[in-house]
Amino acid sequence: MKALLSVSDKTGIVEFAQALHGLGIQLLSTGGTAKLLADKGLPVTEVAEVTKFPEMLDGRVKTLHPMVHGGLLARRELPEHMAALKEHGIETIDLLVVNLYPFEATVAKAGCTLADAIENIDIGGPAMVRSAAKNWADVGVVTAADQYDAVLAELKTAGKLSNKLRFELSVAAFNRIAQYDGAISDYLSSVKFEDEKLSEAYVPERAQFGGQSNGHFIKVQDLRYGENSHQQAAWYRDLYPAPGSLATGVQLQGKELSYNNIADADAAWECVKSFDVPACVIVKHANPCGVAIGSDAHEAYAKAFQTDPTSAFGGIIAFNRVVDKAAAEAVSKQFVEVLMAPEFTAEALDIFKSKVNVRLMKIALPAGGKTDWENGRNAVESKRIGSGLLLQTSDNHELTLADLKVVTVKQPTAQELQDLLFAWNVAKFVKSNAIVFCKNGMTMGVGAGQMSRLDSARIASIKAEAAKLSLQNTVVASDAFFPFRDGLDVVVDAGATCVAQPGGSMRDQEVIDAANERGVAMVFTGVRHFRH
Repeated sequence: MKALLSVSDKTGIVEFAQALHGLGIQLLSTGGTAKLLADKGLPVTEVAEVTKFPEMLDGRVKTLHPMVHGGLLARRELPEHMAALKEHGIETIDLLVVNLYPFEATVAKAGCTLADAIENIDIGGPAMVRSAAKNWADVGVVTAADQYDAVLAELKTAGKLSNKLRFELSVAAFNRIAQYDGAISDYLSSVKFEDEKLSEAYVPERAQFGGQSNGHFIKVQDLRYGENSHQQAAWYRDLYPAPGSLATGVQLQGKELSYNNIADADAAWECVKSFDVPACVIVKHANPCGVAIGSDAHEAYAKAFQTDPTSAFGGIIAFNRVVDKAAAEAVSKQFVEVLMAPEFTAEALDIFKSKVNVRLMKIALPAGGKTDWENGRNAVESKRIGSGLLLQTSDNHELTLADLKVVTVKQPTAQELQDLLFAWNVAKFVKSNAIVFCKNGMTMGVGAGQMSRLDSARIASIKAEAAKLSLQNTVVASDAFFPFRDGLDVVVDAGATCVAQPGGSMRDQEVIDAANERGVAMVFTGVRHFRH
């Protein structure tokens, strides 16, 4: 057997090559890989010795040769193919080990020049990978270090690769090429080309949304069905899931997650991890029906559950702190579909052992950083429409006290300002039109998804009354402005004494005058949070 090794990322390649050599497999290699293997004392033949042609053009041309591609592409079962190889002195290559120039990592660097990006577009590597992957029945193609162990295991036990593994490797290879070409397309189609600025140091300006979008996702699992039982569905994740995102979670127990479980769990998790203090979020049909902060998970849950115990039945619950025995005992008294937290104590896990249908998800919180990805957030969101796709940057806006503009005579108290920030954060995750009443770090009434903001406010009041919660002296957040004073009047009639809204209506002054007339405080946030 003969193996050709040519890797940009050299992780594990020496150990892999040593194992191949130990199995009697002849090693071919190129450039830096060949030097590395030779330095480790491995007998390796340079590809240039096979092609009888030196590497040239700064390594751009080294494997683009019939002596290489003939050895990869020849079908062993076809006599005419084997005769052609013999005629031209070409030997078969049975195993190809290639990973590509780091294009994705290169363009991700701040200040990446166009020249550097172009230079990191691999040509020979993808060509060899395609050749080997196409001829999967005869050639094994390895494109990632995490495949080494499986390849070695079969070579050691059977002396060859199984059809199944070769096919799996071929699929993985074509997937990798698709990802690689997609990344190149994404980058180049986003470049705002300026001829007059061309130089080796030219760092092009890039459009937020390029001329072509090439989304690549990896299947996590098939689902029993979709949103409804007559729909089929599957769950896919990003190639590189953001730390602290739902896709990084581990299910500890319970039934398989359903389509709706996953959608609701994401809504709950995104909301709860937006709080810096201990918090609990209860979600039903993608809307928070109870949100609260507390000194620990147990207190946060107790407060969140009070908001709407009826809707909380069969809901999705998320914590941003460890679920301990006290919190687990409280939650276990209710019917819950999915329970998520960064960690569960051993006592908490024991409590749920008997509740085998309850899905427990462990998701580490993101460490944080300067980018959306580092903070566990999507940078871009998508919405499928008829024969198309809507893309937008994610709504990752965060409001601070300094952003609030008091527009009324009455000034909010320090406690009201804190509750306003809390209410505003919750409203961001409630389907529009959204009205959220809060007090002392807990939701008191949530109105979501109505065509009229007035109806959302009335629903919030109805839910508060059903939960035996008073809306007197609450603060309220509206995800969009009040176009008329009636929106303000209905929340004040319900008991609100302080209101947060974006502002920006032609009738802002009319609404401000109404707030002054009613003797309530109102702040403008300057930002809208539609969520459809």
